[in-house]
Amino acid sequence: MIAYLKGIVLQKMESGCVVLTDSGVGYEVGMSAQAVTRLGNAGDEVALYVQTIVREDALALYGFATWEERELFRILIGVPKLGPKTAMAMLSCFEPGDLAAKVAADDVHALTRVPGIGAKSAKRIVLDLKDKLSGFTSLAATRAVPVTANRIFDDTLGGLFALGYSEREASPVVRKVLEEEPDLDVGGAIRAALKLLSSAASA
Repeated sequence: MIAYLKGIVLQKMESGCVVLTDSGVGYEVGMSAQAVTRLGNAGDEVALYVQTIVREDALALYGFATWEERELFRILIGVPKLGPKTAMAMLSCFEPGDLAAKVAADDVHALTRVPGIGAKSAKRIVLDLKDKLSGFTSLAATRAVPVTANRIFDDTLGGLFALGYSEREASPVVRKVLEEEPDLDVGGAIRAALKLLSSAASA
């Protein structure tokens, strides 16, 4: 089983990259949107923890910047009816500590903004994960924020998604806005985020 890859980014895609190792072999690796954002550009060196998934019709590699993210992915794909695609979508929406904090707070609403997860599925996932994230307790504690703040963050993201912005574009901007002005309501956060996004687009 491949558990770690180090090499050069040969090709970068929205869903991952191709890593060219010193042996001359290129590996296609699936990644979360957040991990792709931090990846760098083609030609840059990269080192990734890897989870190998073998099926009858395919062999897939999924890459992670940290061991914690890889371990969380392994836990997620162990949840009934939650496959690698949905697990990666969850990691695209949440850092490991963020997800652990939302599960600990029974914040079902937050999980419903993950593509493919409805309210019923979110409730089931939260119940299933509660007994499986004990190893992330300290990580969750360092990143946990009040549920109200989580809700404002999630609703602001939802508003930006409705306006056509992607997770990759919107999430870091909303986080920055709420870190600088934590007392904003959803409407104010959306306006502040749109101002930043507009400035970035015109720069």
